Amino acid sequence: MAIIEVKDLSKNYRSYKRRDGVWGGFRDLFHRNYFDVPAVDSISFSVERGELIGYIGPNGAGKSTSIKMLTGILKPSSGKIEVDGMHPFYQRKIYTKNIGVVFGQRTQLWWDIAVIESFRLLAKIYQVDSSDFQKRLDTLSDILELSELLQVPVRKLSLGQRMRCDLAASLLHNPRLLFLDEPTIGLDVIARDRIRTFLRQINIEFSTTIILTTHDLKEIEELCNRIIVLDKGHIIYDGSLSDVKSMPGLRRSIILDFPGDAPLEELRQLLSDQVELTLEGKRRLIGSFSPDVIPAAELIRKVLGKYDVADLKLEEPSIDDVIVKLYTEGVNA
Repeated sequence: MAIIEVKDLSKNYRSYKRRDGVWGGFRDLFHRNYFDVPAVDSISFSVERGELIGYIGPNGAGKSTSIKMLTGILKPSSGKIEVDGMHPFYQRKIYTKNIGVVFGQRTQLWWDIAVIESFRLLAKIYQVDSSDFQKRLDTLSDILELSELLQVPVRKLSLGQRMRCDLAASLLHNPRLLFLDEPTIGLDVIARDRIRTFLRQINIEFSTTIILTTHDLKEIEELCNRIIVLDKGHIIYDGSLSDVKSMPGLRRSIILDFPGDAPLEELRQLLSDQVELTLEGKRRLIGSFSPDVIPAAELIRKVLGKYDVADLKLEEPSIDDVIVKLYTEGVNA
């Protein structure tokens, strides 16, 4: 059953064309030539309960604007939006009790008081029963390792510590839906790994539906089975990560380790122009190939039929390559 239904959703901002020079600026004070700028242009999609979706796109693609409409912050210019049976903007007061939101650059915690006091205030705002609050706090503290941070003022937390506390704060009222906008921005590798592990855990254990917006493509690859890609206000791809990696024109890699010196020139002659080979060290060859030109099975058969190989590894195209291809050529290229 879908928890989010979006149909032909659009958001336009009003702007005006500025005239040149001092006289033009003076005329603009009294009369302006207004026009609409589409930030989100007639997008449609649905999200099933329990999905963890990567919602990605370059700066200016419309990600943040559409997330703000989905969370009830912005009123759509046109189209239909229904989340968990409610309209986010018009039913915002009751709607926000059922969602959690984390914006990487903003905190919902009070700066000068201890973390636990912020949590208690949020529990009051969301009308969470005291016994339920304690149970959720214990669970979240255990998963996110917050016990040593609860008595610390928010202003004394590192960025990674604050993000863990913000994630806990967004889940104290047990929301069915969690919106994350750049939740790991600026964090070190260890903090990012902790948060990714946490998101996987709540998605699996509590069936929390998660919409994740990030520029960290590794994060998308590790967490999401489905991605929605936006560009210039339009959805240019909506589907599984595995399907988009199978688009024509994307190259795979084969890594070959030999017991002795790698036969670079001999393999180049054997494979002609079907594989681009490079030497890494004395015993390793890395080949880049297109499955449209030579299938992986045929490539492996040719190599193993003539040479002893100590180790062999196939690698799918990186998500970076996939996204670049989507932006530059489109899904049907």
